[in-house]
Amino acid sequence: MAISPLTKPFALGASDNRVLGFLGLFLAGVLMGLWPAWPLAWVALVPLWWVIHRGTGLRQSMGCALVWGVGYNGAMLTWVLHLHPLTWLGVPWLGSIAIATAAYGFVTFWGAGIVVAWAMAMAALPQITSLGPLGRVLVGTALWCGMEALWSCGPLYGTSLAITQSPGNLVIAHLARLSGDLTITVAIVAVNGVLALALHSQARRWLVMAVGVFAIAHLLGWGLYQQPLQDSPDNAIKVGLIQGNIPSREKLTYRGVRRAEEIYRNNYRLLAQQGADAVLTPEGAIPKLWQPETSLFGDVVQETGIPLWLGTFTMVPQDQRHIHQSLVEITPRGTTQYNKIKLVPLGEYIPLQSLLGDVISRLSPISPDMVPGRPAQRFDTALGPAAAGICYDSAYGWIFRQQVAQGGAFIITASNNDPYPPRMMKQHHGHDVLQAIATDRWTARSTNTGVSAVVNPHGQTQWQSAPNAYATHLATMYRRHTETLYVRWGNWLVPLLLLGSLWVIQQRRS
Repeated sequence: MAISPLTKPFALGASDNRVLGFLGLFLAGVLMGLWPAWPLAWVALVPLWWVIHRGTGLRQSMGCALVWGVGYNGAMLTWVLHLHPLTWLGVPWLGSIAIATAAYGFVTFWGAGIVVAWAMAMAALPQITSLGPLGRVLVGTALWCGMEALWSCGPLYGTSLAITQSPGNLVIAHLARLSGDLTITVAIVAVNGVLALALHSQARRWLVMAVGVFAIAHLLGWGLYQQPLQDSPDNAIKVGLIQGNIPSREKLTYRGVRRAEEIYRNNYRLLAQQGADAVLTPEGAIPKLWQPETSLFGDVVQETGIPLWLGTFTMVPQDQRHIHQSLVEITPRGTTQYNKIKLVPLGEYIPLQSLLGDVISRLSPISPDMVPGRPAQRFDTALGPAAAGICYDSAYGWIFRQQVAQGGAFIITASNNDPYPPRMMKQHHGHDVLQAIATDRWTARSTNTGVSAVVNPHGQTQWQSAPNAYATHLATMYRRHTETLYVRWGNWLVPLLLLGSLWVIQQRRS
């Protein structure tokens, strides 16, 4: 088959084009990772799909996928390099550079594993059966989403293709109401796959089909976007947010702890006086072990009667060796808490600590080993059941879906986000936007250094703080008791696509 000028750089069978082809794939991956430029996601996977349609061997497919995956994850996660400098933790300058670089490299290649695993499966398909063009797109879309679903069960996840659309493309983000954020990934992978068919075969019908799939996906999202919220004044709650803006290098000192206690105590009282029904603080707002009998906030909560959702650390009951990263609700009648489920590797726990050694373990500011909370948690607050998340939890939709299915009427999240740049802060906000849309819930997020925000169930940001700035805000939110298809049935679309793919493969073999 003749090679189109548009696709010639990716004809990796010719040795003189090999370097140019890999460079093109790498740049395509980078384009996919240029968040928040969401339109690029609808074309940036085309070069890799073209390689799959062309039917290169296993090794070439894996190599192409690795190059594209490194480009995408590397571009999306450049903020990881802002771990440096770690000299304030006692890590030497060169050691700090090495740790930040190693962390960046690890998360980049880990995320690229999704793409490599997908390419391996697609390269193996011709050994099983001969698929037609549409069958290949169907199976490829199902396998990509299956790989993302598998990675979401692991310790590192956050670069699903769905995040490329949030919060910039709220219309397509509403597909998350159907079957979670992987519904968005389905649309992106399918459109790119059909576009690649158009380039590969130079047939106009595939281009028309790609435009049609793109339009149908957006029309469906637009229809969901237009549904009125219909919030009742009876369900209104006023939530106070505090963004203390105390960098970790300061917060983890005696002087920083005192400053944090003063900022959060004084602003809690101020927001309570302004009419807050509850006040939310960031992750680790008070960076020391919380003890009910010596809590600095007990007296002021008794004085105002207003619940305080305090980000702090708690000891695991009956286990003095381990702690939780927690969001503790303090009320005049007692306390309850939510414990962070997804801990950050190297930041909150050390994988394979005995092998990595003492230098790496110095990354953790807390001496006891931190352990995750139970996956099945309920956060029954004084304002009713809530769906809660702490920092990295925001990337895992099932955490919020599970709590909303158990009755969570609104979402609250607490994060630190220091020492990362504004791009990371806004990406993190994008994850919470997806969770608000997928579960049809109002969301309040309080962060240490930014960005804090209030998001309505359509993903529209009602208020957002400036990065790296002190801020307080009193927001009106609404408790809701609706159930989206995602809340009711979970991620049903991907298993359905995988079953459909198996049926197609079986039909082609018979």
